Amino acid sequence: MNEFKLPDVGEGLTEAELVTWLVSVGDTVKVNDIVCEIETAKSVVELPSPYAGVVSALLVPEGETVPVGTPIIRIGDSVAAPDGEPAEASSGVSTDSATADADVEAEEQPLTLVGPGPKEMAVTRRPRRVPTGAVAAHMQTQAAFEPGLPAPRVEAEVEAEPQTEPQTEPQTEVAAAQADLSAVAVLAKPPVRKLAKDLGVDLRTITPTREDGVITREQVERAAASAIEEGAPVVEEGRQARLETTDGGGFETVASATSSTTVGAASTTGGDARETREPIRGVRKMMGQAMVDSAFTLPHVSIWKTVDVTATVALVERLKARREFSGVRVSPLLVVAKACLLALRRTPIVNSVWDDAAQEIVFKHYVNLGIAAATPRGLVVPNVKDTQELSLVDLAAALGELTATARDGKTPPADLAGGTFTITNVGPFGMEAGTPIINPGESAILCLGAIEKRPWVVDDQVVPREVCTLALSFDHRHIDGAAGSRFLADVASVLEDPATALLF
Repeated sequence: MNEFKLPDVGEGLTEAELVTWLVSVGDTVKVNDIVCEIETAKSVVELPSPYAGVVSALLVPEGETVPVGTPIIRIGDSVAAPDGEPAEASSGVSTDSATADADVEAEEQPLTLVGPGPKEMAVTRRPRRVPTGAVAAHMQTQAAFEPGLPAPRVEAEVEAEPQTEPQTEPQTEVAAAQADLSAVAVLAKPPVRKLAKDLGVDLRTITPTREDGVITREQVERAAASAIEEGAPVVEEGRQARLETTDGGGFETVASATSSTTVGAASTTGGDARETREPIRGVRKMMGQAMVDSAFTLPHVSIWKTVDVTATVALVERLKARREFSGVRVSPLLVVAKACLLALRRTPIVNSVWDDAAQEIVFKHYVNLGIAAATPRGLVVPNVKDTQELSLVDLAAALGELTATARDGKTPPADLAGGTFTITNVGPFGMEAGTPIINPGESAILCLGAIEKRPWVVDDQVVPREVCTLALSFDHRHIDGAAGSRFLADVASVLEDPATALLF
């Protein structure tokens, strides 16, 4: 029997929250099969199994935060039963006493000193008792949901008792078992289970429509929408419901509620709570601490520049039509990123960092470009390594992959460390600009505002143009106003006239 202990997935983390189990007791897993998702202080990480065998126990419930080194799952050897079926595993979260529940009889065998000989402790199972009453009804219900599959094993076996009352009709027993939601097995794939958990939908309340009895993603979404329309709570105790939309930049924005709030309708009855509390942990806890440390240890200075980006918008449309960018997302953010890389060559101090302990300025001869992303679990800043070496096509592909990973909440810790310069895009939210806080470990951050049509003076004529505002925050200990202004002016010149990039 092997116990898988919670590992340190990087950066010296001390604890993590177990978000979702992707396996159940009795499942057979192979080495490197994903068994669960955990949320560290930086991201959500999938954990592969280091062992192969049958899952005999899940030692940590979902939603619990445990220290690194805590056993989280127990995996036994995969042994075939005499009839050719896989050995059955006990159910439940903890199973130290699971072996005591099995009815086995040991038969003594003669001691063999040479050769393989018979097994030292051969076991035989007692015949199973025939389940009756509610247990039988549950098995009928589960068989209806799982056509063609063998009846499930019933852990609690019920001995037949003399019937003193008229026997209930089988259909009535099945209906009663269906009404008992806790007794009905639910069939759904792990991504669908996670979606249901995120939206606060109880899978046991959904009647499968497919022939195989598997609940689909569409059914979960319809159930969530129905709950919102009815003004009913769609979350369970201690869980968070997340209503996710995708902004124009490819990242997700989130509105969240907890178990005491009603999604889609305000509380009006006296018995409903008017306040909710959500534990500060995981990514959100790390984000809050990082922003406090940065805001109160770095002297921030912010400068602004409003730019006519009509030429950049036209360039984006031409790039989309080129076959090199087929299947790759092209947006103004791509041109802004390239403009920043070119500007950093001319003003390298913006890509440096103040080392207070060593009393040195560390110049970085590489650019790990970070993109601030709003995810369901809080703000993260994943970065693309060595972007100074990427072509425009490669940069577009890298940003697209970074966006997709951040949207799924699967950014690995390695992609969150080592950034040197960050871009935050508030344009998709309709914001003109802002004064962003510098990401810890860096010295500057550029805020890209919304691109909107505005009246603009061109050759003494007022004409409509595509305009946006750029805001640069930087560490004023070693980046003076002149350096910051030169950098922002270079970025603006490329956005105003992309052909200017040939001069860099």
